[in-house]
Amino acid sequence: MKNITLSIDEETLKVGREYAHRHHISFNLLVRQLIQKTVRSDSNQWLEDTFTLMDKLKISSKGRRWVREEIYRV
Repeated sequence: MKNITLSIDEETLKVGREYAHRHHISFNLLVRQLIQKTVRSDSNQWLEDTFTLMDKLKISSKGRRWVREEIYRV
């Protein structure tokens, strides 16, 4: 793994470290994860995140069932 040097303002560094501390990770790992999520366009993580958000919505279809033709109708 390569070491790099970043310049970051003090306030962003402070709140970044606090965020990392609250999530029980190092600031270094936080930055690494953010970069990985940003630059890996071939990742399907966005799809997993979408389904996670959909599951949290607690919306009911009230028994409505969709037919394939209705879904693709524009």
